[in-house]
Amino acid sequence: EVQLQASGGGLVQAGGSLRLSCAASGFTFEDYVIGWFRQAPGKEREGVSYINNKDGTTKYADSVKGRFTISSDTAKSTVYLQISRLKPEDTAVYYCASTLGVVGDAIYEPTLNSYEFDYWGQGTQVTVSS
Repeated sequence: EVQLQASGGGLVQAGGSLRLSCAASGFTFEDYVIGWFRQAPGKEREGVSYINNKDGTTKYADSVKGRFTISSDTAKSTVYLQISRLKPEDTAVYYCASTLGVVGDAIYEPTLNSYEFDYWGQGTQVTVSS
């Protein structure tokens, strides 16, 4: 059974930092792309970053470049999202999701659209106070 467990959210002041974790199980971690998405109240879900464990490629939304860093620990089957210089507009529920990072012999690099990701974990709330 595919499972993605997001954790690490919390309440933090603007300018602070958080590290979110996404623990994965039930699939071959090294073959998958793990992405982070967020959804603020009243807004659509937004893709913020992903890492392709097959080749290490990372991608970031323009809105988070320079402040968010994604990394992967294949030994722990866990992907991390380090968030620094938090802003009130980063307040959202953060979700991790996965999709296959290889198709046949070809590396597959998705976009940050949520429909390209197949499996989803529950969210973790990040609240940034001003």
